[in-house]
Amino acid sequence: KKKTVSFSTMPNDRKINSTAACISFMLEGCELKKVRSNSRMYSRFFVLDADMRSVRWEPSKKDSEKAKIEIKSVKEVRVGKKTPVLRSNGLSDQFPDECAFSIIYGDNYESLDLVASSADVVSAWVMGLRYLVSYGKHTPEAPGTSHPSLRTSWISSVFDLADLEKSGRIPVSRAVQLIKALNPGMKTSTIELKFKELQKASERPGMEVACDLFVEAYCELCTRPEIFFLLVQFSSNKEYLGLKDLLMFLEVEQGMEGVTEEKCLEIVSKYEPSKEGREKGYLAIDGFTRYLLSADCSIFDPQHRKVCQDMAQPLSHYYISSAHSACLLEDNFWGRSDISGYISALGLGCRSIELVLWDGPEGEPVVYTSPSAASCVPFRAVVGLIDQHAFSASAYPLILCLVVRCSAPQQRLAAQCLRKTLGEKLYLEPPNPAASYLPSPEQLKGRILIKGKKLPPDCEDSEGEVSDEEEGWELARRLGQEDREPPEGGGPRRVRLSRELSELVSLCQAVPFQDFESSRRGQRYWEMCSFSEVEAGRFANECPAELVSYNKRFLSRIYPSPMRIDASNMNPQDFWKCGCQMVAMNYQTPGLMMDLNAGWFRQNGACGYVLRPAIMREEVSYFSANAKDSLPGVPAQLLHLKVISGQNLPKPKGSGAKGEVVEPYVCAEIHGIPADCAEHRTKTALQSGDNPVFDESLEFQINLPELAVLRFVVLDDDYIGDEFIAQYTIPFECLQPGYRHVPLQSLAGEPLPHATLFVHVAITDRRGGGKGHRRGLAGRRGRRVREYTSTKATGIKAIDEVFRTATQPLREATDLRENVQNALVSFKELCGLTPAANMKQCILTVAAWLLHSDSAPSVTLNLAEQYPPMEAQGPIPDLLRKVLTAYETMIQTSRTLIESADAVYGKLIQAQQAGMDFHKELPRIEAKEGLRGRKLQKALESFAWNITGQADLLKHAKAEALDNLWQIHNAGQSCGIGRNGSASPEPSRLRAPLEPIPE
Repeated sequence: KKKTVSFSTMPNDRKINSTAACISFMLEGCELKKVRSNSRMYSRFFVLDADMRSVRWEPSKKDSEKAKIEIKSVKEVRVGKKTPVLRSNGLSDQFPDECAFSIIYGDNYESLDLVASSADVVSAWVMGLRYLVSYGKHTPEAPGTSHPSLRTSWISSVFDLADLEKSGRIPVSRAVQLIKALNPGMKTSTIELKFKELQKASERPGMEVACDLFVEAYCELCTRPEIFFLLVQFSSNKEYLGLKDLLMFLEVEQGMEGVTEEKCLEIVSKYEPSKEGREKGYLAIDGFTRYLLSADCSIFDPQHRKVCQDMAQPLSHYYISSAHSACLLEDNFWGRSDISGYISALGLGCRSIELVLWDGPEGEPVVYTSPSAASCVPFRAVVGLIDQHAFSASAYPLILCLVVRCSAPQQRLAAQCLRKTLGEKLYLEPPNPAASYLPSPEQLKGRILIKGKKLPPDCEDSEGEVSDEEEGWELARRLGQEDREPPEGGGPRRVRLSRELSELVSLCQAVPFQDFESSRRGQRYWEMCSFSEVEAGRFANECPAELVSYNKRFLSRIYPSPMRIDASNMNPQDFWKCGCQMVAMNYQTPGLMMDLNAGWFRQNGACGYVLRPAIMREEVSYFSANAKDSLPGVPAQLLHLKVISGQNLPKPKGSGAKGEVVEPYVCAEIHGIPADCAEHRTKTALQSGDNPVFDESLEFQINLPELAVLRFVVLDDDYIGDEFIAQYTIPFECLQPGYRHVPLQSLAGEPLPHATLFVHVAITDRRGGGKGHRRGLAGRRGRRVREYTSTKATGIKAIDEVFRTATQPLREATDLRENVQNALVSFKELCGLTPAANMKQCILTVAAWLLHSDSAPSVTLNLAEQYPPMEAQGPIPDLLRKVLTAYETMIQTSRTLIESADAVYGKLIQAQQAGMDFHKELPRIEAKEGLRGRKLQKALESFAWNITGQADLLKHAKAEALDNLWQIHNAGQSCGIGRNGSASPEPSRLRAPLEPIPE
């Protein structure tokens, strides 16, 4: 059965696009369900009084004067299940979060909990109530009687410019083009239909429209209610944001730091269309919409648009964007070789390209991979093209993977061609035997490395025999160019290799893989192995920790199974999670796997190199890719994702038979380590046109954020043929918090003009660090066994003694962190906020309660103290007392953490150092203990990483606690409940960069 929900239940299909429209709707009234504390729901008719001073409901057993709430008594209006009554287990599954809202009112902070028929009805009531609460102390103007708004004046001025004849009317065709120019992406047919509707309703048909009708059409077509709702939330100036409002929005909601009013004025100047707004520093709905759609407000963190990672680590510490069969434009056996495939791959930042060399018909080697290729590509032409485009998209090293299938004479010609064409770019320096790791991408900038076989040192002839890999032989058999049987006894194949080609190989010498133990003992850092996806997949499933450990020092290349004759792609995440650097992809084949690859390599300036997580590259660390829960030293995260709406969604390809309407839904997918992989979908938006509203919250737990990728997929629930509409893939580390637009792409990864998803992103630390559990007050009160990091005994007395000394500080570190996390969640819930809220939002919420009442109790923040207490004068309501108690608990647990962290940290580092001393003795112990010694190494690595990780988490928690204190001071000063504010701590002092944990 389809999951569906309709969002078009407003009376007469009315679109709420202004505060006046909200209040008009409330004056007419509508049916809402009233929720009582016993979890029962009653349908009642709610209406705003004509004098706009009270909200009433009927029928009611109460006296008519009691069945009402005065606007002036309202403290807060909450959207969603944000009160204990609405969060209770008996109700939580009966209605969606977006259909609930609560009115907190009266001196005792009582809550009136309501459920509406749709999110639109909730938006209308919440917008209207918030407006009336803000301006309730002044007599609100009746809807429609106010002077022309900033927006109306601007739209009228646009009309006047288009009115060339100055007749007060313009042709409908010109009006349509005008609105289309102001709102790119809107369909012409939609605009024309709106003008027809309005002309019919006003009984003014014809080929021309007057200014008032143009303004009405523009407002109805170009107002996005969800953005207007957001603007009203933050506006203190009716229907626009002033500079202080915008600053508050950017800091509190968008997570921006160091925002000034000057910066806000720049935004207004850039995006506000009206001259009056720009002059006065006002951002009205159109400017706000433009800003939210702009690159300045992108979901992709702009820091990641340029190289932002440490590029001085060994080459083996990076994922490297790699192509397989790049010259193909179609599939492996029906495709055609074409030189433009290389240009495309290099232009996308690919840093490893495979070249399979075959004997050419005219004595020169050629490159091709298809038995039915229309034409092969001369090797000389490919090398010339690589010379021209190698560093067009990235300055970092390019690796050419040579698979040699040609004769020795043609190999010599290939070597001469490479030397002559690439010249100084070719890296030929022999590896340094004294080093332990490969050089860094920074050291190899602008250089081209050749990966291939090398003649043994004792071979003095001009050519010799070397072992060959399986890669390419399957294709050779299909080409009919391989008539030799595998050697008897099942040994490796032997092929002839010329000295000239052998001498071009330096840092990427291809060697056959035997087993992990042999590699650990005998493989040199400049030697690398290639694995078929089947073999690598077996290692990833059976011995993932060994594969991760192997990849710390050596490069590994994974190539697709030869059975993928359609050039389909393997899932690169299956191998990235084990640290494999080069996962060769068929760039010519679009789809999920290429989306993951393309999205992943965007995160470091699209330079083709991405630094692997520390847990995969530190020498003393232990990581198994198949971990099912949180990892030591990696703070697990919760991603709170709200999918709000879609804009200008195209129809799926091949859906011509079904007409104009799509019924879209959104799938959000997390790809990463197995513990993180998850998928959630929204409900289907029925009959929603091109701009559906979803308004649905999704939540994901991310245990290894550095390896997680978020993919949005928009699909059609009522499809004929193809259901795919659009997608966008982004690394988790590149997500920006707040309200963002997702720029949708086609299946091939091309941008879809003006097609976006509007979402809200919030990321929080997972509470506690134990296993996932129920959220909300009921879940919080439930007892949960606290999980502590443990160390396994090795059986060697001295080492086990060291492990035991770490037990107590490990427990202390966990307790310090979890106590603060639990206190934070309690405080946020009592403030009516989600766990994703920040401390500044909490303080502003409490301040708003106090400021929205004439008889408000006196509560102040004493900012003279480093840990500012929240103090009340006189009697206070029960809810506020609970909030103050939760605040005090949060402050005290934070204080304990901040003041104890350094001492516990010191004990952890001391224990770590003792473990490291044993690690230095490992070769001697291993020789003595044998297999037991290898197990001991794993135990020590696991121990050291646990210690490092817990110390890291403790430092991270201390920094967050200090940041919360800074937010409390900052919010207390800005909202008026702080006193003695001069002692506000310096943010620079609190937010000093964390020192690295010693390795």
